[in-house]
Amino acid sequence: MKKFYNKVAIIGCGAVGASIAYALSIQATVSEMVLIDINRDKAEGEVMDINHGMLNFTPMDIYCGDYSDVADCDIIIITSGVGRKPGDTRLDLTKNNVNIIKSVAKNIKPYYTDAIILMVANPVDILTYVMSRELDIPKEKIIGTGTTLDTARFKYFLSQELGISVGNIHGYVIGEHGDTQFPVTSSINIAGVSLDDYCEANHIDVNIDEIADRVKNAGAEVIKRKHATYYAIASSVCRIVTTIIKNEYAVLTLSTVKCGTYGLEDVSIGLPCIVNAEGINKVVTLRLSEDEQKKLRYSADTLKQIIKETV
Repeated sequence: MKKFYNKVAIIGCGAVGASIAYALSIQATVSEMVLIDINRDKAEGEVMDINHGMLNFTPMDIYCGDYSDVADCDIIIITSGVGRKPGDTRLDLTKNNVNIIKSVAKNIKPYYTDAIILMVANPVDILTYVMSRELDIPKEKIIGTGTTLDTARFKYFLSQELGISVGNIHGYVIGEHGDTQFPVTSSINIAGVSLDDYCEANHIDVNIDEIADRVKNAGAEVIKRKHATYYAIASSVCRIVTTIIKNEYAVLTLSTVKCGTYGLEDVSIGLPCIVNAEGINKVVTLRLSEDEQKKLRYSADTLKQIIKETV
């Protein structure tokens, strides 16, 4: 089994791809990074801008390339796609971005060896499914950012309500990265204490449904103000990449077609996954309540319907 992953390709150098490249550079997460974009000038500009500040980073090799450069990559990060506009849902992007991702898969295929494919473009669940079908490689090798960002937002909002560090809040948002996602309320704990017990002991009243709605609308709220979101997702991607590189066996809520014991088939959806140097090692089985099981099935059925209509 490979122990170290050192080369990463980023396909798509818009705001999200560029932010990921910059964040990975600052963190010195990888030793080699290639940027690929249909607009080569844009990719070259991003490379130049990062390299000009390399004096202040741990040195790394970052350059502009083409699809042939993915041949020896360990992780291929895909951000290509049409951006989300004010008023759009993530699912409004589906038809155009499905065609873009099919084209990306076609270009990757002649050079693909054994890399982990990390889908970032939205709608991420649909596009992860499309990439899996187009490349036909082991399921554990194709993952999407899933609900990692939604889980991070949920923990942040809850930390603000509870007045406690976000690092001490444990729980997951699962399902579609979109309108049908939901927090697994039954598994939320604060430093090992159930949320209900913690709130009761500290005389705190928290409305989880309200926080869940804030999470669903968080991206739209950012877009309304600055027309795009890219910093938070870049940090989520860095976390995923680091988990793979360091073979951490960490649990992250990723979009996967490897749905474990949840009884879901022919769909990619955000579930808690143990991640190591080979990709998804295992899907964690949460003890869902009956209501949570219904919500997960509804989320999967929603994604399946969109796949049926657009893929």
